[in-house]
Amino acid sequence: MNGFFQRLQQLDPRRQQAFMAALCERLLPNYGLYAENSGEGNPHGLRVILDLVWEQLAVKEARIDFDRQAEKLAELEPPAEDDSFGARRALEAVVALSAILDTLRGEASEAVLEVSRASRSGVRAYIELTEGEEDAERLAALVRDHPLMADENDFQDAVLEALEAGPLDREALKALRRLGRNDGVSNLGLSVEE
Repeated sequence: MNGFFQRLQQLDPRRQQAFMAALCERLLPNYGLYAENSGEGNPHGLRVILDLVWEQLAVKEARIDFDRQAEKLAELEPPAEDDSFGARRALEAVVALSAILDTLRGEASEAVLEVSRASRSGVRAYIELTEGEEDAERLAALVRDHPLMADENDFQDAVLEALEAGPLDREALKALRRLGRNDGVSNLGLSVEE
């Protein structure tokens, strides 16, 4: 049985993009919370760009200028001087979406691994922040066994298995998108009040 990251790399580029899009869906609420709490950012702008990614995945003939979308996305990054926890999680959402845009523009072969790792590292940072364990070994065990990390790993496994299971048609894409939206709950177990 190949390892998780090997299996990810064996997916064709379109399936890798769908994997990243599903993960971005779970990262979006973190950006929304940051915007809500800081007054910075534009969650709607991020949503529009991610919707265009899903459209491109569903409609191969769609003509979307992803160079322009990348420019718009760059404007949505949290300010560089904001080093808050919320800004870093918001930046993960922007970076993950940027990685998909890079692949849609024909670059970034490692992007799918970067997005997977970024989502996991955000969960790890949240556990470290909320649990406040000083001892590195105990912290590593805590992170590994934490329900949020288990949920993140299960989620990524479920997305990968869905992508390996059969054709990536409109129904499969809709199911992946629903899975990624996770009822509006992010990979940190947080959601934005609608």
